[in-house]
Amino acid sequence: MTAVEVAYTEMGPADAPVVVLSNSLGASRAMWDPQAPALAERFRVVGYDTRGHGESPAPAGPYSIDDLVDDVVALLDRLGVARASFAGLSLGGMTGMRLAARDPQRVDRLALLCTSAKTDPQPFLDRAAAVRTGGTAPLAPAIAGRWLTPEYAAEHPDLVARLEAMIAGCDDEGYAACAEVVARIDLREDLARISAPTLVISGADDLALPPEHQKAIADGIPGAELLSVSPGAHLANLERTSEITDALLGHFEGGVR
Repeated sequence: MTAVEVAYTEMGPADAPVVVLSNSLGASRAMWDPQAPALAERFRVVGYDTRGHGESPAPAGPYSIDDLVDDVVALLDRLGVARASFAGLSLGGMTGMRLAARDPQRVDRLALLCTSAKTDPQPFLDRAAAVRTGGTAPLAPAIAGRWLTPEYAAEHPDLVARLEAMIAGCDDEGYAACAEVVARIDLREDLARISAPTLVISGADDLALPPEHQKAIADGIPGAELLSVSPGAHLANLERTSEITDALLGHFEGGVR
């Protein structure tokens, strides 16, 4: 499949090292709003919407993980960026792992948040089928309910409403095709080929992709560092904003000469 021109935004100095931010299944680049301004003080930050999400096109499926990686490579080429650091959460982390294993020359440093190298496929296949039948909106409350711990969600109803709107705003077929990518993912053989210095971040209360998934990734990538945040569910970067921002800054600044 031909790469699509994904929607993106840039922040920070044009001549600074580049950090790419990749979203979760069902989210958009807006999920990185808590981290982007701080990163942009030091880096050229490129946030993009995965195909089928946010403002990006949603071509007819099926999609593969390599299609999503091709979109990132095409974006970097459009921007004239030969090499970048990459942070991805959930589906974004899967994209980052495959990019770093397949095209190692394009990745400087890698941060993988609340993601998995091999999922239990059936829940994602069921979700894809449900979205094709009834759309994303009916599922939005249940999905958003797994993105934050119940306590944090109860204290931040406006954030929950924004997350539900983000999910409902996805293209139905684009979401379903990406859910099937997550269902089919198996990057376990790729892990040993990842040479970029890697930080793996785990939400201790993540019900969507529990901590054992991130431990397996950290065990499989040579020299990877594992950080667990608690409390923290699937979108841990929203609940543990300062902790994860500081961790990303520290990790990416390690690559700045």
